[in-house]
Amino acid sequence: MMSIAYLLSGSNQGDRSGNLRKAVAYLRNLAGEITKCSAVFESPAWGFEHPSPFLNQALELKTELPPANMLRLILGIEKECGRVRSETGGYEARTLDIDILLFNDQVVETPELSIPHPRLHLRRFALLPLSEIAGEIHHPHLGKTISELLADCPDTSNVKRFEDCCCECCHGKEDLS
Repeated sequence: MMSIAYLLSGSNQGDRSGNLRKAVAYLRNLAGEITKCSAVFESPAWGFEHPSPFLNQALELKTELPPANMLRLILGIEKECGRVRSETGGYEARTLDIDILLFNDQVVETPELSIPHPRLHLRRFALLPLSEIAGEIHHPHLGKTISELLADCPDTSNVKRFEDCCCECCHGKEDLS
């Protein structure tokens, strides 16, 4: 069965734009078809202090993978792109982070995975790019559209457009090298 997943990729270490392009390439080659992608936005670190700002991009992905398999694939992509997770599990700088924001209208609650993302409605850096590609989609718990959640978001972080889509997500398979 084909599903629609909304993902957010982010990076604040190394070649930030290049890391986002690699995420797109891996997802397209391993997970399904990216049908929409937002512009890339820059914002300060959220939940911790760090001098290097994050770049973030929202992606719409058509996939046959169920949510648990998607999570396993994402964790592998992050590791392949140089992410090392700390033992503490707190917020930290990273080469690549990919979050599952929404998956169809499913609600998933397991020890490993929560969909919709439990802090989506609190994060301007996630809502702004997601609203570009899925502003009319309703949050399954909160009943508001992504655009409404953005308008109501208590986060006042400075999230600014950094560049247009940094990938060739709508044009054939990309090289992973």
